Amino acid sequence: MEKAAVNEDGLVIPLIDFSKFLEGDETLKLETAKAILHGFQTAGFIYLKNIPIQPDFREHVFNTSAKFFKLPKEKKLEVGWTTPEANRGYSAPGREKVTQLTDPAEIEKIRSAAPDIKESFEIGREDEPGHPNPWPVEEDDIVGFKSTMTNFFDQCKALHIEVMRAIAVGMGIDANYFDSFLDVGDNTLRLLHYPAVKSEVFKINPGQVRAGEHTDYGSITLLFQDSRGGLQVKSPNGQFIDATPIENTVVVNAGDLLARWSNDTIKSTVHRVVEPPKTEDVHPPRYSIAYFCNPNNKSFIEAIPGTYSAESDKKYEGINSGQYLVQRLAATY
Repeated sequence: MEKAAVNEDGLVIPLIDFSKFLEGDETLKLETAKAILHGFQTAGFIYLKNIPIQPDFREHVFNTSAKFFKLPKEKKLEVGWTTPEANRGYSAPGREKVTQLTDPAEIEKIRSAAPDIKESFEIGREDEPGHPNPWPVEEDDIVGFKSTMTNFFDQCKALHIEVMRAIAVGMGIDANYFDSFLDVGDNTLRLLHYPAVKSEVFKINPGQVRAGEHTDYGSITLLFQDSRGGLQVKSPNGQFIDATPIENTVVVNAGDLLARWSNDTIKSTVHRVVEPPKTEDVHPPRYSIAYFCNPNNKSFIEAIPGTYSAESDKKYEGINSGQYLVQRLAATY
């Protein structure tokens, strides 16, 4: 395996060549799958390189995302986010507050004191009844926006399935165990823009972050970063450690639902986005793209075979995936 992407304060995040799982012989496939599973079990995070989504297309997606966020505010608000059930559309800076808190009053309190410095645009699958994607009018710089994003959505969906197959192989269960839980594609593609911000903002308000500390809700998240940095992952010792961008990789982290599904044999690790590590008076914009992967909304999630010996070993009752995710999402808006 490769040298670790992160190795500090007890946090070891591996860098793994995913082509060895997709294209290797059975021995190499199993070795890679076990490395992926181990990364999720110990750190909750991994970096993958040599994924099927090509670098030039990823660059095109980032450029297209940046053009959307350069639109006038009123144009972006025309495709505004509406409800947790739909979870589609544009959210202006300060609207969302990601946090580990669950009490609405407490969330509003910290949102008012230190709102997250970011704006986002959420995209779901195209064929979900009652929840169409609110696409912006395609003119000037954003012609082709819809086709670019639906193409990227589908490629990320395929990558989600392959990563879950690797987890299954690592666990010693059928490689296709998760396929029927994932085939609908009830996932969310989130374009993120962290605007340019003066460094003094972080000094004046020590609690200010670009995105507060949180865990993700679903199965896994595919995070595509630019080179600016700012992502930090909480170590076993409670310190936040920089997850430095590595060119042509995707950061993958396990979410709360996968931790629950795995009977807590897989970790969902707290992370945040803070002031970039580089010292400068004004931090330039940061762009990232997160693809939040989930089981199908109608899936019933209970402990994966092999993660318990007896029924009494199951830590959680079974739960409907869609209901669980809507409840979690509703608390952040």
